[in-house]
Amino acid sequence: MEANASNAPTRVPWNKDKLTGQKAPLKLKEIWAIRIRLQLGAKTRDLAMFNLAIDSKLRACDLTKLRVRDVCLGNRVAPRATVMQQKTQRPVQFEITEQTRDSVESWIKTAALCPSDFLFPGRIHASPHLSIRQYARIVHRWIKSTGLDDTAYGTHTMHRTKASLIYRRTKNMRGVQLLLGHTKLESTVRNLGIEVDDALEMAEQTDV
Repeated sequence: MEANASNAPTRVPWNKDKLTGQKAPLKLKEIWAIRIRLQLGAKTRDLAMFNLAIDSKLRACDLTKLRVRDVCLGNRVAPRATVMQQKTQRPVQFEITEQTRDSVESWIKTAALCPSDFLFPGRIHASPHLSIRQYARIVHRWIKSTGLDDTAYGTHTMHRTKASLIYRRTKNMRGVQLLLGHTKLESTVRNLGIEVDDALEMAEQTDV
């Protein structure tokens, strides 16, 4: 029995050597740093995905399953879209800014996508759309391109970035709750890490 136990493979925790917990949102200058790099690199798909991820504030499971018809009216990307969230089964509406509309339209044209097609098709036959794991790798690649520590960021970074920026500008928690499609205000507070961030902000503004 002892010999068998000693020969058993050691299980390595999934989070070994990884930072877990709340992922940081991007700051405005970091958003533009990534956006410019994607533009200069002519990364049409990634630019559309990045811009739409920021604007929509969608979770990875919802963003990766978007179809062309979800964001388009006819041949044009709509200024607003409504998506049913997988996690809450509640609809959430979001604005699509002009620069995002331009980048998404460019991607749709380049990829020759039809209204019923997934907006971000998978690149393996087993998956008709981009998988969450593939999306996560792409997000980490974006983060690394700016010189940031990508272990502090993840797909949830994209989900909370614009909401965090809106909250910082307006301090309107109820408005952010509606934008994120949360049923409980506590979920919004936890999602944004507001209590911790506000405490740090106040500390930075206090002269000692």
